[in-house]
Amino acid sequence: QVQLVESGGGLVQPGGSLRLSCVVSGTFFSIYTMGWHRQAPGKQRELVASITNGGRTIKYVDSVKGRFTISRDNAKNTVYLQMNSLKLEDTAVYYCNRIPNWEYWGQGTQVTVSS
Repeated sequence: QVQLVESGGGLVQPGGSLRLSCVVSGTFFSIYTMGWHRQAPGKQRELVASITNGGRTIKYVDSVKGRFTISRDNAKNTVYLQMNSLKLEDTAVYYCNRIPNWEYWGQGTQVTVSS
């Protein structure tokens, strides 16, 4: 069974940085395109960044372009999201999942941007 464990969230001031990690187990991580998603209170979950299995193709939603960087380490079954210049509107629970999504989701990691 696929397990996804996200970590690295926290409380940060506007303009700050965080690095999220997601360890995936129970599957052949290295063959899948992976993505970071987020869900803010009262809003639908959205995909914010994706990376293909070899890391060759990376995509971002417009609202995070130039601020967030997705990467992966296939040897560690881990996908990362470096978040810089954080804004109040980045506050959300962040999740990783395959693209297209598995039915399973991790618990996510809370990112709160507040002054």
